[in-house]
Amino acid sequence: MRADLLAEPVEGLDQAMEAVDAFDRALLAGLIRPQPADTAGATRLAHAVQGTPLAGRIAEAAAKAAAGAAGEDHFVALAAARTALLGSVHDALLARVEEAAGRARDDAPGPEAGAQPAANLLAAARAWLSDLARCGWQGLDHEFVSGAAEVVSAMLPDPALRRLATLLDGFAAELAASCPGASMETFPVRRWADLWSRGMLLTVPGAGAAPVVGTADGRLLPLGIDVQEHATAAQAQVHAVFEPADGSTPRLVRASVSVPKPDTVVGAGIWQLLRPHMSLLAAAGEGRAMLLTGMPVTAEGDLVWSDEHARPGEPAEAFATARVSLPTATATATAPLDRHPARIAVPVFLEGYTARTDDDGVVTFTVAGLDLPVHTDRVPTAGPLTPEAVGRSGACIGLIRWDAGEFGVQPLAVETSVRRKVTAVHAGAWAGGTADKAGVRAEKAATDAAKALSERAGRLLRK
Repeated sequence: MRADLLAEPVEGLDQAMEAVDAFDRALLAGLIRPQPADTAGATRLAHAVQGTPLAGRIAEAAAKAAAGAAGEDHFVALAAARTALLGSVHDALLARVEEAAGRARDDAPGPEAGAQPAANLLAAARAWLSDLARCGWQGLDHEFVSGAAEVVSAMLPDPALRRLATLLDGFAAELAASCPGASMETFPVRRWADLWSRGMLLTVPGAGAAPVVGTADGRLLPLGIDVQEHATAAQAQVHAVFEPADGSTPRLVRASVSVPKPDTVVGAGIWQLLRPHMSLLAAAGEGRAMLLTGMPVTAEGDLVWSDEHARPGEPAEAFATARVSLPTATATATAPLDRHPARIAVPVFLEGYTARTDDDGVVTFTVAGLDLPVHTDRVPTAGPLTPEAVGRSGACIGLIRWDAGEFGVQPLAVETSVRRKVTAVHAGAWAGGTADKAGVRAEKAATDAAKALSERAGRLLRK
């Protein structure tokens, strides 16, 4: 891997991010009665997209915002400009990572198509988000935020609207937890602006459609599992190399499963909730390939997993896959709305680096002279991989990410020395079950918590 390329500056990146930050500050104060300092944010967006097809519409929207007269269409245009700028940053950073990894990428996917959801519900969501931009984060109160609940409730029964409904529900919950906005000292400015922009664009009919474009037949070789855990939900995403049965070029693919969960189920206990929904988790945890027949797959490389289209294959050690198959695998295109720097997660294999841990426990890999921060905070507690094991490692399967203005690596698995023997330690090793004492204790605690909750729910229903 040409790690030195990751240290080189990306032309235009700072200017694009400055324009985005300026607009985000305008959303902090709100655009109903904008002050001169606030109107500069929309103007910066307009200047940043000059010479593009968006230029005319964004200039008009910026002028309306400066006058405090922006309508819903103007807010959609501003969200589109902000998303386009972050998309350009995403593309530039991703091109740099893939150049460093020596990897090719498929052409961009074609326009999305699908059933058109109810226009009245999209309009209701757009109206709430527009009012949110007018009042700003500092103007938040519970009465306003609660207005999203009725819209979300009406959307959830419609599968075509569930993506937007989930976003609005989570966004409103974060806003409600921060009310009143006038009393807050600091705000998650970029995160809330990201959620607002994405929500606005998902109210455009057809924007949220993600149809399956084909099927996959061949062998799936898991690389590792990325786990995301929140108080009421958990997700596992398996990164893998797919070798088509027709002998064509291997491709990088992903398969995800998400479940709701009680906040008492944490750590290794989440595997009990995730495991029944995707046999691939057990295969990845056991180091086994999967044979796919007719598995639905999107143009972005996401397998729409169904156990009916998969069966266990032969043992497939992840580090052997990383050394042999990963370097030749082609990356898939990124969906338009997913082009954001925070969503960069490129599978790579690193070895021959020097790992060190400072006094604060921060791990750094020195790869070909480049210091690469290691995001050990992203290593899940639902597995045996620890920051200490990462700090002693000599080889790593990980995801290159971009955070806080620099590239870093999230470990999925490492090779480390245990009792003078090189041992592979995987973040998702407990996905299919474990005899590890810590994992067994965590799963037993999760079983007890789930049983207690089930009994409590039963008593409530009987009453």
